[in-house]
Amino acid sequence: MRVAVFGLGYVGSVTAACLADAGHDVVGVDVSESKVDAILQARAPLAEPGLDDLTRRGVESGRLTATTDVHAALNGTAAALICVGTPSAANGSLTTVFVETVLAEIAEYLASTPSAAHLTVVVRSTLLPGTTDGLIPPAMSGIDDTRYAVAYCPEFLRESTAISDFGHPPFTIIGTDDDIARDTVAALFESADAPVRHVSIATAESIKYASNAFHAVKITFANEMARFADAYGVDADELMDVFVQDTVLNVSPRYLRPGSSFGGSCLPKDVRALTYAARRADVDVPMLGSVLASNAAHTHRLVDHVLSLGWRRVALLGLAFKSRTDDLRESPYVDIAETLTGKGVEVRIYDDVVNPAELVGSNESYIRVRLPHLEKLLFASRADAVDGVDGIILGSDRTPDGFLDGALPVLDANIPAARWPQLVNA
Repeated sequence: MRVAVFGLGYVGSVTAACLADAGHDVVGVDVSESKVDAILQARAPLAEPGLDDLTRRGVESGRLTATTDVHAALNGTAAALICVGTPSAANGSLTTVFVETVLAEIAEYLASTPSAAHLTVVVRSTLLPGTTDGLIPPAMSGIDDTRYAVAYCPEFLRESTAISDFGHPPFTIIGTDDDIARDTVAALFESADAPVRHVSIATAESIKYASNAFHAVKITFANEMARFADAYGVDADELMDVFVQDTVLNVSPRYLRPGSSFGGSCLPKDVRALTYAARRADVDVPMLGSVLASNAAHTHRLVDHVLSLGWRRVALLGLAFKSRTDDLRESPYVDIAETLTGKGVEVRIYDDVVNPAELVGSNESYIRVRLPHLEKLLFASRADAVDGVDGIILGSDRTPDGFLDGALPVLDANIPAARWPQLVNA
């Protein structure tokens, strides 16, 4: 198809050359005459391995050109890709002025060209969730919405490997609820060797941020562990070489699902010990040092939500930190029960595995300190626990489908907090 790529910076120039190489007719658009001239002279406008050759092939084949003229670029175009920059402002906020400028130019073209073909606007610039949906209505005001469609399609290009990344991304994300836009983007990136995921625009915007934030977290984690290892005479390279070989737990989807706070006898204790040992060795590990505080904040958010709902009598189903165990040590549900009780809320607990008479060792001593009257809070059945309560907190108890008939509002601690209002209002 004929494609216009707005912005001939890093993402735009790579995207334009790769799409042309895949067989599309591509015109790059930029306000910088030097970038446009570079492409017209069959040169890449920036340094990236392989991009000069790819640009030259595209220009020589007649499938790649460039211009500063927006109307000329959009004439006969099926898709317009927005690849302009979204730099940080001084206060850290995102600057969207370049995206807004391109959207205004596209709208002006559509308004002045009633005969223009249907146009799919594909945003690739990195935007915070909700930004695309927020920018489109004012930009396209007065334009019949049957003349265009919008999709958000994030890029996952790394500098120095961008061409390979374009052809072999982890996935092709198509964020849209419009059938025409979905089909257009799918055809546009058909050459990419990757699974296609259809999501909402806001989800597509968020995936880019989640990916980059996680990359930053991984780098920081490796560097903090390296500093810690060095302080204790451990070879950091050897440590991490072995660490990443665990693709069952360490480098895997495990522990990457939103849910309740972590607890149990291992994670809190070991994070606490590691950060203490780091302090003792005068090693600064600020990210690891914030893990327990962040975990506690996640637990307290649920408590605050319950209090905001005005629940005075609550059923807590599942007290252990994990289902099918009676381990109460540092369970977030113990913390929830303790805090709510201290706030004057009556907490009625059901856990089919936990039996106070059978708790031993550190498990027993922990609960005796945190919930010394546990026996009085425990109920023999779910039905007894939920009888007469204002609402239910679903903890480690995976309640069978059909048990909760919708008569009572439910807060599931194991799902993202954003969905709690939907649950309690169900």
